[in-house]
Amino acid sequence: MASARLSPTRTLAAHAVLILYTVIALFPVFVIVVNSFKSRRAIFADPLALPWPEHFDLIGYTTVLNQGDFFAYFQNSLIVTTASLFFVLLFGAMAAFALSEYRFRGNTLMGLYLALGIMIPIRLGTVAILQMMVAGGLVNTLTALILVYTAQGLPLAVFILSEFMRTVSDDLKNAGRIDGLSEYAIFFTLVLPLVRPAMATVAVFTMIPIWNDLWFPLILAPSEATKTITLGSQVFIGQFVTNWNAVLAALSLAIVPVLILYLIFSRQLIRGITAGAVK
Repeated sequence: MASARLSPTRTLAAHAVLILYTVIALFPVFVIVVNSFKSRRAIFADPLALPWPEHFDLIGYTTVLNQGDFFAYFQNSLIVTTASLFFVLLFGAMAAFALSEYRFRGNTLMGLYLALGIMIPIRLGTVAILQMMVAGGLVNTLTALILVYTAQGLPLAVFILSEFMRTVSDDLKNAGRIDGLSEYAIFFTLVLPLVRPAMATVAVFTMIPIWNDLWFPLILAPSEATKTITLGSQVFIGQFVTNWNAVLAALSLAIVPVLILYLIFSRQLIRGITAGAVK
């Protein structure tokens, strides 16, 4: 009874902490967006001030839209992020289901092997990855980025989803087997709907590093046709002169899809984060 009375308090506290973290995380975004609508002089004179009429200037957005192929960069980032996210969630959920549902020799060892991917940065293998992509003829293709980001996101996805998969009722799955459902039908129709909060959590934590990454686009796909939005915005950063209006405008436009996806997943994200705290 005591734990039941504390549950609403814990839920409220978890929501308050998440809101606080959101405000702190969004403050740099606010600063970037506000300064993208100001003149260069106003940016350096008072970076925290709002873009009042005397400082309002759209030169940054005009430069971004007229110089370079911003929409192509935007499309490349959207394709890479969406495809990578799809494969991470699909393969990660399938692997998590297999590890949590079936008992076989090497089950624990396989789980530990996948967990190592969380502790060991994939960038340590950049040279080997580049050699593999060159051998496969995948340099300067979006496929190379999708493959790398899928491999990068799978360890965390398997680690999180496997814990949630274990909470799904065995009676429900056994009832599905008695009714003649295949393992694939049980996975897609019974298990996945119950772990949507965990899927949303994995999606949020996976998509942001992919969308903002500069390293692998610079190494694997630096051509004009395959540049992502993060790499494309570097054209405004020079060795001696930086067009801060254009940089801030490009970053502001690049933030929009991430915010939209975050808002879409936010409700499920909160449920996924607080699920273990309110039991």
